[in-house]
Amino acid sequence: MLRSVSFARTLFNSASFNAIRPLSSESARVLTPELKERIQKLVQSGDVVVFMKGTQNQPMCGFSRNVKLILDLHKVPFRDYNVLEDEELRAGIKEFSDWPTIPQIYVKGQFVGGSDIFVQMHQEHEIAKFFDEHGIPSKYSETKKPNA
Repeated sequence: MLRSVSFARTLFNSASFNAIRPLSSESARVLTPELKERIQKLVQSGDVVVFMKGTQNQPMCGFSRNVKLILDLHKVPFRDYNVLEDEELRAGIKEFSDWPTIPQIYVKGQFVGGSDIFVQMHQEHEIAKFFDEHGIPSKYSETKKPNA
């Protein structure tokens, strides 16, 4: 096992690996002013917006599915944007939020986090209060129930 780690480190630092290593974050920037404006409009296109792999009708990864299931459980409607259909959006949203993973959840135009944060909020029973604080009707709300 130790030998494999040593080999991997040697390979990672080799000149041949450097040729295929991803560009630095500085040179890999894709968030043009036009893309930033486009993403800003998408983020503000609904009270709850999720950039995900797949759609809410057909999530294409477990993390996106988890977010969808939590929102469904709380009866919170959301707009979805499938980053698998738009590579520019997929890369741009990560830079826009400074968050490396998909899915990404926005509430009232503000970045909430990814699947890990959203699942944790759900597990710790904080999510209904969070929705209340942001004026989002939800099934378990103390103040705002969704329309039948």
